[in-house]
Amino acid sequence: MANLGWLDILVLVAYFATAVAVGLLVSGRSKSVEAFLLGDRNLPWWAILGSIVATETSGVTVLSVPGHGYGQVAFKFLQIALGYVIGRAIIVYVLFPLYFRGQLLTAYEVLNQRFGGLTRQAASLLFLIARNLGDGLRLYLVAIVLQKLAGIPLWLSVVVMGVISTVYTFVGGMRSVIWNDCIQVGVYVLGGIVAVFVIAGQISGGFSEIARFAAETDKWQVLDVRWSLTEPYTFWASLIGGAVLTIGTHGTDHSMVQRYLSARSQRDAGWALLVSGLVVFVQFGLFLFIGIELACFFGQHPLPAGVKLKPDEVFAHFIVNHYPRNTGLIGLMLAAILASNLSSSLSASAAAVVNDFYLPWHKTPPESGYVLALTRGLTAVFGLLQIGLGILAQRVSTSGNTVVDSALAIASFVFGLLLGVFALGALTRRASQAGALAGAGFALALLLFLQFGLPVLTATDKLPTGIKIAFPWLSVIGSGTTFMVGYVTSLIAPQGTKA
Repeated sequence: MANLGWLDILVLVAYFATAVAVGLLVSGRSKSVEAFLLGDRNLPWWAILGSIVATETSGVTVLSVPGHGYGQVAFKFLQIALGYVIGRAIIVYVLFPLYFRGQLLTAYEVLNQRFGGLTRQAASLLFLIARNLGDGLRLYLVAIVLQKLAGIPLWLSVVVMGVISTVYTFVGGMRSVIWNDCIQVGVYVLGGIVAVFVIAGQISGGFSEIARFAAETDKWQVLDVRWSLTEPYTFWASLIGGAVLTIGTHGTDHSMVQRYLSARSQRDAGWALLVSGLVVFVQFGLFLFIGIELACFFGQHPLPAGVKLKPDEVFAHFIVNHYPRNTGLIGLMLAAILASNLSSSLSASAAAVVNDFYLPWHKTPPESGYVLALTRGLTAVFGLLQIGLGILAQRVSTSGNTVVDSALAIASFVFGLLLGVFALGALTRRASQAGALAGAGFALALLLFLQFGLPVLTATDKLPTGIKIAFPWLSVIGSGTTFMVGYVTSLIAPQGTKA
């Protein structure tokens, strides 16, 4: 392996072996569908907290957030984390009572109870598309680092990572996923702390020089109070858009809801979600500071002539070229990056297909053993799907955006629609299934126009890319349009019957 010493390889193998071992250790406790998908609903709140944080961030945070610290955004990225905290509080007090009212297996059963099966399945399908596309993109990003360090083809790097996550999820179910998530959080936070000192040790002047550099380049600035529809990291876009985006991603994304339902009580789930907002805020600060350190380092040690790096690639470049060799530190950092949390969506996707599509289409419920086997099989299928998407992702240009921006844009696009549908069900009595579907359909058409049509129509010589609406506003526009159009349509269309 080109850049890995034996100590680095030992650390990396130990991490992967631990992930699989955890799955094997808890496999005996996943003998029913509920145990496999929800860990028998008795997992402690702090483990749920760790899993929420790992699902939300993980390997992409390690690479992509430092890219913002390195670039112009820097600590202004923290503004969106403020919106995340507010959004979490709204979920706990508005949506949690719906989820803990009965013994639900997926978030979209709530929509079935309120509107009917067609709405439930449409929402579940949107979740499946968004989550698997987003995680395929994340898998591609972190696989690039394994490719560079291990000297193996990119497709093989994607396959190795995807297979390991699929195996421990297939064997141990949700209990394995959550305990491995906790390990992942510990590994990449430790890797981040170590990175802070490794980078500072190679900067002339150390932390004093980093502080001076950050002050001179305005990287300490957190608040940007401009009002803009095209800049994502301004205060109002981040606060409003971040809160709405979080309500969508953490309130209607079954990858998240599945974790809440695994808690011992609604109160425990609430604590886990609320505290996770503070943990994510601090975590973002850590990796943004690493990006600032990298900007300072490459200011003193410029890149070779002709070498151009995307923001996502700067930290990986430093690890490959400047980390101390054969000390175990490269192995630790690689393990931190490879904590990509592909497993987060595998179990949730399998649960969505089984409970939102397969079981409702069968009047006579199949035997529980068969359903459990089907759920495990679908877990493997989604693992293969995301590996395929990760391989294909190298062919797709992200137009210079960081992967974290691209992933957030996908989430804003889809989960804004889902939030609008959930809001219709939770906040109104008049909304009908026809209204909910019409609202989501109209909002989807509007978002497609804003994302792809508006930039083309407004492109000029001075602005070749045209006008692009910042991703935090996409969730606001999507949810608001779905709600308003859905409510008006419900006043006109008859209520009808549930599908």
